[in-house]
Amino acid sequence: MAREKTFRFKRFEVLNDRTAMKVGTDGVLLGAWCDVAGARKVLDVGTGCGVIALMVAQRNGEAQIDAVEIDKDSADEAAMNFSCSPWARRLRVAHCDFNEFALRDVVGKYNLIVSNPPFFTNGILPPDASRMSARHTQNLTYGQLLNNTGKLLADGGKIALITPFDNIKEIIEVCVFNNLNISRKVNVVSVEGFAPKRVLWELVNYPCSMHESELVIETSPGVFSDEYIALCKDFYLKM
Repeated sequence: MAREKTFRFKRFEVLNDRTAMKVGTDGVLLGAWCDVAGARKVLDVGTGCGVIALMVAQRNGEAQIDAVEIDKDSADEAAMNFSCSPWARRLRVAHCDFNEFALRDVVGKYNLIVSNPPFFTNGILPPDASRMSARHTQNLTYGQLLNNTGKLLADGGKIALITPFDNIKEIIEVCVFNNLNISRKVNVVSVEGFAPKRVLWELVNYPCSMHESELVIETSPGVFSDEYIALCKDFYLKM
């Protein structure tokens, strides 16, 4: 079944026709889960059509949100989605490589940095160049992502991201190398009884203890868990 060109949430709509990666569970999970409390400056790395940035804008009425996107079609679509949203004045997108963006004079600027990063590190590359950039760590490795976000993070700030469960060891190693500490780690289970497929991470630049938990999306196929509904009910139309 073809995806809808426009994905409708309760308080905003997202055109995701030209973007390399469409609205999906991973992005919505991250946008609903990340801690936005007190964040005045937020950065969304690899924004795609802008859904995570828009969710942050809905949840935090004070935050100014910058978004970075390497794919021009996706960046243009994000800009359109931002301009049509209730929070247009607080959202802006830059069409550029995040590694180049991080070289600008923004060191220590952001209270919260969110990213649903590219995650297929090997295997057959998609034939479409835009989709390849969005899905594979060819242009932005975990090491580059966390090294640069660590530099851009304000004192006491937080980085929130979602990755495949199989990349846990790599993320922990990169955190150690970049002096980042794990404050929250949530293992995401698609259907109860199965192994986790994703991990939600909250990383900080100060000493902390780690709180680890599990989030089940469906208790059985097609039946959402109470915890997942509570997390996403302010966004999905049918919750």
